[in-house]
Amino acid sequence: MSNMKLGYDLVVVGAGIIGLATAWTARRRGLRVAVVERNAKAIGASVRNFGFITVTGQRRGEHWRRAQDTAAIWREVAPQAGIGVVHEGLHVLAQRPEAVAVLEAFMATEMGEGCRWVDAKQAQRDWPWLQPGMALLHSPHECRVESRDAIPRLSQWLEHSLGVDFYWNTPVTGIHLPHINTSRGSLRAEYGVVCPGNDLNALFPLCLAQAGIRQCTLQMMRVSPGQALHLSSAFMSDLSLIRYEGYADLPEATPLKARLLGEQAAHLAQGIHLIVVQSADGSLVVGDSHVYGDAEAPFASAATENLIMDEFHRVLNLPKASVIERWTGSYASAQDVVFKAQPSPRLALGVVTGGTGASTSFAFARELLDLAMSS
Repeated sequence: MSNMKLGYDLVVVGAGIIGLATAWTARRRGLRVAVVERNAKAIGASVRNFGFITVTGQRRGEHWRRAQDTAAIWREVAPQAGIGVVHEGLHVLAQRPEAVAVLEAFMATEMGEGCRWVDAKQAQRDWPWLQPGMALLHSPHECRVESRDAIPRLSQWLEHSLGVDFYWNTPVTGIHLPHINTSRGSLRAEYGVVCPGNDLNALFPLCLAQAGIRQCTLQMMRVSPGQALHLSSAFMSDLSLIRYEGYADLPEATPLKARLLGEQAAHLAQGIHLIVVQSADGSLVVGDSHVYGDAEAPFASAATENLIMDEFHRVLNLPKASVIERWTGSYASAQDVVFKAQPSPRLALGVVTGGTGASTSFAFARELLDLAMSS
């Protein structure tokens, strides 16, 4: 690309899920689009997560609506891009009366629409490996893709089927529209959208600093269940009800949090809650923890892993389950769930700061593109 000036309507910086969703949105509007990525492929939070597009439990209001819209678009895009939907839906097992109260309050809100209670006899029949509980909530709104495969497939589909140009291994060194300066030369574009993920120091660091963003490091693992089983959906536990704001912001969550602080203080200190999803090969993806700081924590803790697996066994009666793969993830975190700004005319900057990029990407991308094109 050196010494060449290539013209586009839009250049997107960053090939994580927010950048890819922005490119898709722009192509739907008929724009000529390029995506510029500093790495040889997407290696950040977008490929290190559950691939779980979560609606139920997202922060009430605008963010919950973002998740609804995004889940619908995932179901549209996935088959076109050759991305398999591994399973759909969510079950939340309540094992304490305080957790039942939270779920009952949730069901009384608009967010509970479409959700239902699962009869205990049905649960025992369908999932004999599920530990006893006081209530089981089912949500039909969620779906799950294998993120480490889905992100590359989405990139390839955007390039080969929708005509998006990709420039990999190409750090952006500065943006002064219509010029986007990179390590390999200059691009020209009418508009720009910067999706840095948790890379907060390369472009517009002062702007990002105003958001009060920290780095959140999490631990995840792939688990062999040790027996044949089929998860028809994702599973969560009581700890999730004080983690996900759609539940945790309800007044009924306060007694549950107090009880969990007494019974599972070590889990809460590591920001642990349980999500279990299944891959096509039968293995389970399990997590996760949340530790906050100024930089990604490079080392995983065996003690934290043991706490995650402790919660796993509280919910799933799988005594032969064993960990077969481990990894850490990192994402940008702030008090709000998204951050967006306009550093200069025709340029938008956006970060999902609540760890929900996969779940809200397509809706948030629409907002970023609207912001860039608003002036």
